[in-house]
Parts: sequence; C-alpha cells; structure tokens
Amino acid sequence: MERPDFLNFKVDHMTLLVQPQLYNVAYVIFRTIFGCTPEHVVYEKRKEWVAGAGDQSLTFAMQVGEGVDLSPELQTTMIAVVQPSEPASMRSHVREMLDGHQAAAHWQHIALRTGDLLAFHSHATAHGVNFITPVLRDESEDVIQVFSGEWFFPGLPASGMFFEFLQRNPSAELLQKMAERNRESWFNDKTFLGLYGEKEREYQSGNVTPFIDEALFAKLAAVVSSKKMWEISEDDVRRCEQVMLDYGKAR
Repeated sequence: MERPDFLNFKVDHMTLLVQPQLYNVAYVIFRTIFGCTPEHVVYEKRKEWVAGAGDQSLTFAMQVGEGVDLSPELQTTMIAVVQPSEPASMRSHVREMLDGHQAAAHWQHIALRTGDLLAFHSHATAHGVNFITPVLRDESEDVIQVFSGEWFFPGLPASGMFFEFLQRNPSAELLQKMAERNRESWFNDKTFLGLYGEKEREYQSGNVTPFIDEALFAKLAAVVSSKKMWEISEDDVRRCEQVMLDYGKAR
C-alpha cells in the first residue's frame, strides 16, 4: 500500500537536554567538531528566573547540516540544546528528566516534518494518540506544530521522550482553516517557553500525558505482547489498528 503524503516524514530537528556543566561545552563541541559557525546559531533564548539575578540561557539551536530542497526553509537539519537553568532551589522538569535517567544528556524529542500537518493530526487523533497542545502557529518561523504525549507504559515513570510534528511554510488557506479549528496560538519565542511551561506543569502535577492511554496500551499489548516481533502478522497489525480506531472514536 502506498504511503500517504502526510505520512512521508523528514527529520526537521531534535532536542537534546544536557546538564548545566555540559551546556557551554556542548556549544564549543558544535563549533569545533560539527563545524558550526556563529551564523549557524538558529536561535538562543534566555530568561531571568530571579529578579535582579540576570538572564540565564535556556536553549540554543544549531544548524548542523543542509540538504537539497527547492525551499531553503526545508534544507536544514537542526539540533536544539536545552539546560535546566533554574536556580537549584527551584523545581525543573528538565533537571528531573536528566537526574531520573542519571544522565548528562538525554534526547527529549525529535521533530518530524510533514507536508500536511492537519491531515496527520486528524489521523493520529483518530488512532488514539494524545497531544499536549493543539496545533500551534509560530509566526516567527512560519511553521505550525503540535507536541505529543510521552512514550512510556503503565507501571513506569514518564520517559521524558515525545514527538513534535510540524509543517513549514503553511499556506494562507491552511492558516485560515487552522484559525477556524482553534484560537490558541503561540508566537515568536513564546512557542518554546509555552512548551517548557506545559512540561513543567505536567511534571509538577505528577500527571504526565502518555503518547497513548494506558487502556489503549493494554489492548494493543494483549494482541502482540506474547509474540516475537517477526511473528506479528499483517492481520495482527490490522486488528491493532481497528482497536486504535475504535478507542479513538469512543473518546
């Protein structure tokens, strides 16, 4: 069966969480080992956590490569680096993710680019996928995006890993359609800060949204968990997809 165009993903960027001690060293490594120049810094965002203490760097993104595409905006490969810049006395979901994995660095999310985000979003929602935001517009980068729940399963703590799905250069017609679907949008640097705040609220509440609900996970596991991966048949896959569609429809 031919893959629908909206499921023909390309990697747009990835987000790497690092401990503060690694943050500046990571910048130097990108400059020296990966061959990046100051012109390859896509953005760098800051925040003053304590009044009068001065700004702290939250994140920077590096362009690490270029491909071949008619549109320059679709040629680049980027890595965003995020540190827990909050004071030690302040809670930080990034610090909790890193410390929970006993890690100096942890890949948080991968952003997959699609040619039709609204079609993919409808497809994924119909299959029971959870998203922690509506489809959002970042006007500064001419992009629309949505963020999924985290990949983990019942009985284990949240993994800290999720997906972003995005579409660059949306048409005026698409933006109008999106505006009719929901009125919520984040603009400019509020996109990153908005996502950061949403993850912080999840981790402080102890209620982290999973990629799929526990109930749906259990239904899918009942079909395939007793088999080796290579024993999963096409009938099993179709059965699982129907389970997803039934679950999504019932929500």
